[in-house]
Amino acid sequence: MKLFEIAYSSVIRFSKLKSAPWYLAILSFLESFILPFPPPDVMLAPMALARPDKALFLAGITLIASVCGGIVGYLIGAFLFEQVQPLVIEWGYQSTFNRVTIWFNQWGFWAVLIAGFSPVPYKIFTLAAGALGLAFIPFLLASIIGRGARFFLVAWCLATFGPVIEHKLMRYIERIGWATVIIMVIIIGIYQGQK
Repeated sequence: MKLFEIAYSSVIRFSKLKSAPWYLAILSFLESFILPFPPPDVMLAPMALARPDKALFLAGITLIASVCGGIVGYLIGAFLFEQVQPLVIEWGYQSTFNRVTIWFNQWGFWAVLIAGFSPVPYKIFTLAAGALGLAFIPFLLASIIGRGARFFLVAWCLATFGPVIEHKLMRYIERIGWATVIIMVIIIGIYQGQK
């Protein structure tokens, strides 16, 4: 059974729907402050591939919604962190939150900027920025620059090079999909072993 090929084809079909940008905006907004939520790239990438003429527009939607969600995350961190912290611990983000706290103490603005490209979930940065009282305007600017650079780069690359590589991707999608699953299981196993 070609599991990843079916999933990929489904996402590409979904990406062509008129309502897809709304779902992208909702995902981008929620991902910025709700803990166990996938990054918007998983939806932006196939949408940019399916509609290269709209790729930069879709990146703009993703950026605006993500930064708005980041503001919500900042406010939750600033005013409700005591209520949210048990969830941070329960879902295994406490060590990441502690690492982000150290980064904020060392780099402040630059930590948020780097969060746009880092594998550390952006939602942890938004909560930490609010909890640690990072000035709001630098937080907002760093979010716009970091997230914007990431989303526009993803959209541009897929709109520009996607049609050229798509047929190769389809030929190897099952291998890529299962290799990704195996790598994620190994990473999770290593991470759990270090706790």
